[in-house]
Amino acid sequence: MHPRLYLVTPPTFNLDEFEGQLKQALEGGDIASLLISMPGANEGDLQAAAKRLVPLAQAREVAVLIENNTQIVGRSGADGLHVSGSDKDLEEAIQSFSEDRIIGHAGIKTRHEAMVVASMGVDYMFFGLLSLNQDEEPHRKSLAFGSWWSEVFETPCVVLAGVSVSSIDTAAQTGAEFVAVREAVWNHPEGPKTAVEQANAILSTHTLAEAED
Repeated sequence: MHPRLYLVTPPTFNLDEFEGQLKQALEGGDIASLLISMPGANEGDLQAAAKRLVPLAQAREVAVLIENNTQIVGRSGADGLHVSGSDKDLEEAIQSFSEDRIIGHAGIKTRHEAMVVASMGVDYMFFGLLSLNQDEEPHRKSLAFGSWWSEVFETPCVVLAGVSVSSIDTAAQTGAEFVAVREAVWNHPEGPKTAVEQANAILSTHTLAEAED
């Protein structure tokens, strides 16, 4: 068993153009999840994006998550919610969602905070800040959190890669179950399909510790 790819949408995009990019990415091979992250969008634009992208990804057995909007998760039939807000936001989501919906959390700053969030029953922890401009390689704090978490806890984690395809290897070395990729796929000079193919080739060289049991 090896780490899997967790795709993140660009923060802003033209829906018609991005739908084509996503179709190309889906042709590139295994993708575990797609996070629709549009922090500056109004609810109407987010709803329109979810309406078109959720069924497209789910048709390829890709789980789709919506960032910070429980209503659109319900309306679009998405698989779950990605919470990048406060513990209170997370607690409310956990209480209101059915057990078959995925709930992930991002934005922790300390190990203690990570343990508190995990104890609330999230399905995954996300290490990396999507709000920051990404460098070629993953942020050192994301790597440190991922390495620590994967060694100690059973709850799966996601580590955000950098803007280069080679950074996927660096992120996977943490032992994380998932590697999140944004610019490395959507800005790849040979297109999203090639980027996903290359990403999966890298991920296939890593073996998760659970597979050794």
